[in-house]
Amino acid sequence: MNPQPTARSAPTTGGDALIRTLPHLHRRAQSELLPDVWAYIDSGAGSEITVDANEDAFRTWRLSPRQLAGITTVDTTASFLGLRLAAPVLTAPIGCDGLLHPDGQRGIVEAAAECGIAAVVSEASGLALEDVAAAATGPKMMQVHARGDVGDFLAMAERAHAAGYTALCVTIDCPVLGWRERLRRLSVTVDPKHFSGNHSDGRFAAELLGETGSAWTWHTLADVAARLPLPLVIKGVLSAADATHALDCGAQAIVVSNHGGRQLDSAPATLDQLPEVLEVIDGQTQVAIDGGFRTGADVFKALALGADAVLLGRSVAMGLALAGAVGVANVVELFLAELRRTMLLAGCARVSDINADLLRRRP
Repeated sequence: MNPQPTARSAPTTGGDALIRTLPHLHRRAQSELLPDVWAYIDSGAGSEITVDANEDAFRTWRLSPRQLAGITTVDTTASFLGLRLAAPVLTAPIGCDGLLHPDGQRGIVEAAAECGIAAVVSEASGLALEDVAAAATGPKMMQVHARGDVGDFLAMAERAHAAGYTALCVTIDCPVLGWRERLRRLSVTVDPKHFSGNHSDGRFAAELLGETGSAWTWHTLADVAARLPLPLVIKGVLSAADATHALDCGAQAIVVSNHGGRQLDSAPATLDQLPEVLEVIDGQTQVAIDGGFRTGADVFKALALGADAVLLGRSVAMGLALAGAVGVANVVELFLAELRRTMLLAGCARVSDINADLLRRRP
């Protein structure tokens, strides 16, 4: 497929914001992006049951505001892994970035820095991690997959450390790519150059696109974790059992994630699994979450249920595809603006004021 241009017509920024609302973002991306690019961003695994479940989980909760709280402004600043952020929000690792826009990961890290949040940079990028780091003026973490040769994995970790990344985010739910039914139906293929910028020999692409999974176990990850030069974040935890394993590996943060519904279809929604994971973690390490976030109110709900931070994936990918770094910054600012408004209306002056007392489960 020909990845350029990603939009049927170049987005016009002019004097107005590119996107005024987050639902507008989705409508515009679907209408303006090439069908195969839209399918790559929007699709999930199998019948996309988990994609739908991620979004539906937010609809099961209603907000119970505290009126007349006497506040006129809110403070969204937060700390995650020792990083001081403008809000408890990070950009999720987004692979095949060159397919979406020439800015790629560089555009994502530039936008994240502009918005005062951290970026998690994907290993499956068309750009080398060093090139992305050179464009980053804000905090950044490096995402790598728990698969392949251990020596190669540790070499990647050393490269990330040398390039100034603050943590290593290890994705554990991708021993092989999920069965992407919609992409197969539309015969969408992606040139390996868009996800092999960190690997020159083609082995990474061959293994990821292959039919057999990785042989890694929790014992493998524990052994590797003891030799890492950076703090460890484990992404892809969905159960109490795996949360316990993550703690045993020395994770300094975990991400409750089902890969946005793109790996194992019929996996549970991340918001539904968050309480189970938090019960096991019991404050021993920080917990972030991704999957299904479409509004700033969704971010508020996850924080109220106990998450320390939220990772934004699909919406950021849409912003990137529409307008590069400008589009990403636009999308992130919309999330943060709606989060601030939700906090104000709910009676929360600070992120620490957001708690489960402000939620009611829908009958």
